[in-house]
Amino acid sequence: MFHPRRTLRALLLPLAAGLALTALPAQTAQAASTLTNGGFESDGAGSATPGGWSEYGDTGASFSESGGHAGSYRLSHWASTAYKVETYQYLSGLTNGSYKLTAWVRSGGGQKSAYIALKNCGGTEQRTDLPVSASGWIRIVVPVKVTNNQCTISINSDANAGNWINVDDLTFTSGTTGLTVKGSDISSLPKSEAKGGVYRTSSGSTGDAVTILKNAGMNYARLKVWVNPADGYNNKTRVLALAKRVKAAGMKLLVDFHYSDSWADPGKQNKPAAWAGHSYSQLKTDVYNHTYDVLNALKAQGTTADMVQVGNEINGGMLWNEGSTSNWSQLAGLLNSGYDAVKTVNSSTTVALHLAEGGDLDGTRWWFDSAVSSGVKFDAIGLSYYGYWHGPLSDFQTTLDDAASRYGKPVFVAETSYPFRLDSDDSLINQIDTTGELVSGYPATVAGQTAWMNTVANIVEAVPNGRGLGVFYWEATWTAVTGNGWDPADASSGNGWENQALFGYDDKALSSMSWFSHR
Repeated sequence: MFHPRRTLRALLLPLAAGLALTALPAQTAQAASTLTNGGFESDGAGSATPGGWSEYGDTGASFSESGGHAGSYRLSHWASTAYKVETYQYLSGLTNGSYKLTAWVRSGGGQKSAYIALKNCGGTEQRTDLPVSASGWIRIVVPVKVTNNQCTISINSDANAGNWINVDDLTFTSGTTGLTVKGSDISSLPKSEAKGGVYRTSSGSTGDAVTILKNAGMNYARLKVWVNPADGYNNKTRVLALAKRVKAAGMKLLVDFHYSDSWADPGKQNKPAAWAGHSYSQLKTDVYNHTYDVLNALKAQGTTADMVQVGNEINGGMLWNEGSTSNWSQLAGLLNSGYDAVKTVNSSTTVALHLAEGGDLDGTRWWFDSAVSSGVKFDAIGLSYYGYWHGPLSDFQTTLDDAASRYGKPVFVAETSYPFRLDSDDSLINQIDTTGELVSGYPATVAGQTAWMNTVANIVEAVPNGRGLGVFYWEATWTAVTGNGWDPADASSGNGWENQALFGYDDKALSSMSWFSHR
């Protein structure tokens, strides 16, 4: 039973019911230099004010109850009427420096706001919103710099009747967190512009999409490379040109090799036409030469790749059938051929391997266990995670954390996205176009898109030991432009993804770009 049940004691209407949070809570007399009762175990169920904690606002909406994350009990916020409540703990006598709060949380969603904050610590207040996860627990982190020897840990709900959160197993330790990569795939951009696509700032003035994204906080661009695509886009020449714009904007560059003339993904890994009749031995040379050629040309023009994906969503391998996962020794040879080419051009470029199905723990383990035992070389792990296809957020966190610890590598989200509306801006039906396809708690609105991206970013930020690199959005600039459809061989094909771009149907930058400014 995931909906919190209140004890009789907690059902008593609080005297403060309905009062707004108008003042900062008073600092409690029992301030400690370490977090007290972070697991809410000291009082058992039904404690209106858990030991070590204070409450402010509609205090009857904050209480401990059975059903802990690790122990027997948890903190819950819930009331049958609208409520605002804060559960907080004041720490004093702290040594100044960097600290990190970790908490396990769940939420049924629907609140105006539900977050954990570190405040009154001397610098800027830091907040992490609770993800909407009604069943699985999710670990989140909040980092802060303490400069005045004190800090207040604050759990906040501004909620409608019946909204609830669970919080448990808080720790407050030295350390820091944040994301290195706040990126997006913008492979669609050159063709969009050539076909008349326009990009505007949020206020409506026409601008350069790369600059608009950079100004929102984007720091990394992902560009796919096809070998000889029918439309002449996403090939070496076009990638070289776009890479110049990316680097001129001060961003880093991820080059995503598909080793195909069109889309490569778990359902299709078709050889490029030029390599069609080649033997396995020749394919290894093809992979090396193509990878080297593109990357060396990028280096020669002063836009060296910072990261490279050897293959795209290669759950079933690549360059079928020779490079299928039914023949791991051959797949390993192809992957290592790509790795060697990357390192020959620039030894410090990060080589990533990219799978789809970011919530599939068993499948991800099987693949990387096989890769490791086959001697595949790699530096980082990228996972696609689309919440409407790849399972709940809690499964995604489990898979991401496991990959980081099991293989001792940094991990990142190579692709994620979310719709800001459901209707189409062209004649092609959208991939996600009904409310039933959405993730519960995340509506198809700009606010829902923003919340989704912050949730995914928060999960990556919480990967232990600093191994969560960051997130790439897919695909920020793919708006509905006639001629820029999904099929490079069909100029009349449409776009089923424009409702998941970061520019609206009026071509203006959406406020959901704010996720690029994640710490």
